[in-house]
Amino acid sequence: MFITGTDTGVGKTVYACRLLETLGRKGLRAVGMKPVASGAGLLDGNCRNADALAMMKAAPHPVPYERCNPYCFESAIAPHLAAQLEGAVIELSVIRHVYKQLAAEADFVVVEGVGGWQVPLNERETVADLVRLLDLPVILVVGIRLGCISHALLSADSINRHQGQLLGWVANVIDRQMPCRAQTIAAIESRLSVPLLDVIEFTNPPLSEKSQQDVNISIL
Repeated sequence: MFITGTDTGVGKTVYACRLLETLGRKGLRAVGMKPVASGAGLLDGNCRNADALAMMKAAPHPVPYERCNPYCFESAIAPHLAAQLEGAVIELSVIRHVYKQLAAEADFVVVEGVGGWQVPLNERETVADLVRLLDLPVILVVGIRLGCISHALLSADSINRHQGQLLGWVANVIDRQMPCRAQTIAAIESRLSVPLLDVIEFTNPPLSEKSQQDVNISIL
């Protein structure tokens, strides 16, 4: 399963972690993968991204950090630019190789993208190209805030135009002060042809504790 979002900071990791926890409670060997992460710090001298670490903590099946997050960059900027600053190139074939290793040892692999659907990964390829290469179905996380209706519809349209298999979407309420949020979610739901899988209410901090509430996995 590939988790993408309408933008950066909309809750992809929140949903990915809850999905991993739910799969674990169902007795499945689930692993998380964050193929590319830009924005990281040093932990024991190694580059480590908080989202990848959160997914590793949530996953019931442990894997080494380098297999969860093969491309990790310190600068919190577009990943292809972060890679250039460090003299690196993100190669999709490398990501596919690591993904196949994870898929061979697990029942389920939850792969989280970086930023939105069309974020560049190198000079030629984007997140959309990575999903096509891995041949994974997609769940779209929509950050519920002002402007999200257009962002959701544009993202879904782009996924469909790139022959992506969009299974459903998740509403993540990131602005708890937003007026008419229920009506906003309903407006998106009525315009997308795929089901609304879950509504995640605002929590702060969102990843402080493991959630004991299962997310909807019936579509899987």
